[in-house]
Amino acid sequence: MIAKAEFGRTGHKSTRVIFGAAALGSVSQKVADETLDVLLEHGVNHIDTAASYGESELRIAPWLKREPGRFFLATKTGKRDEKGAREELHRSLDRLGVDHVDLWQLHSLADPIEWDNALSPGGSLDAAQLAREEGLVRFIGVTGHGAQIAATHRRSLDRFDFDSVLLPYNFITMQNDYYRANFEALEATCRDRRVAVQTIKSIAHRPWMEHEHTRTTWYQPLESPDDIDLAVWWTLGRPGVFLNSVGDVNLLPLVLDAAERFSQAPGDDQMRELMDRSLSIPLFV
Repeated sequence: MIAKAEFGRTGHKSTRVIFGAAALGSVSQKVADETLDVLLEHGVNHIDTAASYGESELRIAPWLKREPGRFFLATKTGKRDEKGAREELHRSLDRLGVDHVDLWQLHSLADPIEWDNALSPGGSLDAAQLAREEGLVRFIGVTGHGAQIAATHRRSLDRFDFDSVLLPYNFITMQNDYYRANFEALEATCRDRRVAVQTIKSIAHRPWMEHEHTRTTWYQPLESPDDIDLAVWWTLGRPGVFLNSVGDVNLLPLVLDAAERFSQAPGDDQMRELMDRSLSIPLFV
């Protein structure tokens, strides 16, 4: 089974690999149900989806009836205004077939104008706080992508006491001095305030090139089991962070298997060799 850790101050012990349910966006219910069996095999107890992930919320709904109380359930809104966000939350609850979610996140909050709209009066943060008062959500988080997102999350935590953050974390991204400095500062703040840190893109290899996409990830992932082992182990080598799994159901078993076998992080020399051998390219510049 995959090891568990305290998910920030929520009181929940989540598996250190969280199921990233973007992988279910365009699959059949049959494939989704087969994916659930894989998650149960490895003891995964935390699901992260979003209103914008295609059919994902609908695919998860039967799982929640089949396995009541097993999963810490998180979803997200991409709306920036209070009214729109509240409507999207109710749509998510309907699609998931639940009366509340454990974590509701302001999704992909990176653009400065959208950031200000969401976190100002009348923004989606107001919807989140009201929903928490009403018992529709238990905790509130923020997510994002890009080279600036660690710095943006630091500003977000200055504006509001979020319960979780989500952002990219892998060896090649952390070679960017600006990103690394802000990630380290963000993680220190989160550790002090018991804010959960979720990471994404652990097995990202490079942006897709001109050839046809062969996976449902928006980035080209590492494919070799040995390479995936190293990338997953490197992420899990940072105590306290969570790894949100890959957005492709066919690669998911490799990520979960690597996590289950984790004992220690590979060294920087091993990771540089992987980066050079695989011709990895940063997703964000």
